[in-house]
Order: sequence, then structure tokens, then C-alpha cells
Amino acid sequence: MAMRESYRVRVEKDTFVFSAGHFITFDGDHCERLHGHNYRAAVEVDGPLDENAYVFDFIALRDIFAAIVAELDHRMLLPGQSDKIHLHDEGANWKVTYRERFWSFPKDECVALPISNTTTELLARWLGLELLARFERKGLQRPAVVTVHVEENFGQWAVWRGEA
Repeated sequence: MAMRESYRVRVEKDTFVFSAGHFITFDGDHCERLHGHNYRAAVEVDGPLDENAYVFDFIALRDIFAAIVAELDHRMLLPGQSDKIHLHDEGANWKVTYRERFWSFPKDECVALPISNTTTELLARWLGLELLARFERKGLQRPAVVTVHVEENFGQWAVWRGEA
């Protein structure tokens, strides 16, 4: 009987750490206080072996993912597609509002992400989708499966998995 095989590579590096501020909304009418985390991320790709007997080039995966993570480091993470938290362009700053509350952040210290809430789950999803977009721009083969892990606090991980 033939054995069914599959291949996966995982990259987890010290460079996949980012410190960022955020706040989320939940239960329809709650908004957290502004706070931050020292996030840690890892990425896995699954697929068949190529002509080099690789699932994916470790170096390319490491470098592309590290570049994405670096863009989040020491930034305020803002949800650009929220129906509760609204971003208002005020020139050099984002005025961010939630009901009667508001904050003002220098734009160059923020990342307005195309997500509805800056939960760890949606950050993991955005990292995975951004990774796939960068693979495409570089002409790299899209893996069969991409899995992104994001830890927001020690022992608290969110995982996103995308399949082709």
C-alpha cells in the first residue's frame, strides 16, 4: 500500500516580532482602551516539491515575510474597514473616532490595514494575504496552503490558514 505524503516548511525567526499599539471593538458596543503587544509570528507553506525538491525557498519566504512584519513594528495598527472605528484624514494625522471618543495619531506612525478590526485573527489573515500578494508580484509560485500564526501574548496564538 502506497503511503500518502505531504510537505510543509515553517519559518519562525526573531525578526518576525513586532511591537504595535491597537484597540478593538467587541460585543457590538465595547471599545478597548488603547494598548499594545509584543507580537510574534510564524509562517508555514504546504505543497508539492518543485524541481529543486523544495516546497518553497526558505530564504525567499523568510525575507518576504520579515519585510511585511517590519512594516508593522512600532506602529499604531488601525482598522481601515471598520464600521465602528472611523479614520478621518487630517493631513499629517489620522483622527480616529469611536462614538464620542477620539484619538489623533501621526500618519507616519500608523498602519491603516484593510481589515474591520485589529484582532489577532484578522492580523494573521492580513499577513497571509499580503504574503500571497507579494509572491504574485515577484512571480513566485503560489503554495497550495499558507498558514500564519500570530501570538499576541505568551501562549495566546491566532492562526489563519488559506488554501488555493
